[in-house]
Amino acid sequence: MMYKRLAVMIGAMVVTAAAALAAEPAATQPAAAVAQEPQGGYEVHDKRRPQPPVVTPGSFSTQDKPGAAPSDAIVLFDGKDLSNWKAKRSGGEAQWTVENGELVVARGGSIVTRGEFGDAQLHVEWMQPKGTGGRSQGRGNSGVFLMGLYEVQVLDSHNSETYADGMAGSLYGQYPPLANATRPQGEWQVYDIVFRAPRYEDGRVAEPATMTVFLNGVLVQDHSKLLGASTHQAMAKYPAEHPKQGPIELQDHGNPVRFRNIWLRELPARELLPKPPTKGAGENYYEKK
Repeated sequence: MMYKRLAVMIGAMVVTAAAALAAEPAATQPAAAVAQEPQGGYEVHDKRRPQPPVVTPGSFSTQDKPGAAPSDAIVLFDGKDLSNWKAKRSGGEAQWTVENGELVVARGGSIVTRGEFGDAQLHVEWMQPKGTGGRSQGRGNSGVFLMGLYEVQVLDSHNSETYADGMAGSLYGQYPPLANATRPQGEWQVYDIVFRAPRYEDGRVAEPATMTVFLNGVLVQDHSKLLGASTHQAMAKYPAEHPKQGPIELQDHGNPVRFRNIWLRELPARELLPKPPTKGAGENYYEKK
């Protein structure tokens, strides 16, 4: 009798545990990771391929008004406040100012996002106010750093010369831009950046970080392979250990550069990207019913 009661109790516990697990929501995964590729790979036009997630596109900015971010974007600055940012050095409140919906560099040091990111699509708009003076690197200097390590230079490069790997659109100290697509002072410039973080294996760089950059709709960096973390007057190199994620950094270089409409889309890891088919159309050919 005792064994019978014990068996009933154990059975009830198993059922309860199973019910609890069933009620627990499944962990969220990137869409590309949900479906396992079939053995042997996909065919051309394969009905087994998963449909991609739906993203509602945003809208394009004008000189008078910033556009809207895509539906899956993380908005880092929407013209209201600095709640998503902090001071780089102290970790305290960011000391930059918000004026007329614009983020203005102040002499309080560089700022970084409170969140950290790896592979990402980043959108940043910036402007040099009319009347910005100086020359070369002293003319409207700032920068956008991915993971706090890899810099896309911000500079007034419209009718203003400096070293090529330090002008607007450059990956600072490494790659000059393919073209000078900057606008005059007083007009908004637009960066659209696709960043892939480096991949390490056994403490060594197996795949370098890469960046593709559009400046005002013009391709200025074409899947450029970074030599390492950005630095000044020295060859870039990768750290011995690399974080999986890092913040977006906006640099204080002593110039009152303005920013607006900053948003980011996290990208699936390289190993989760769709793979090409391995054979022609066959028995799994897609036919809409």
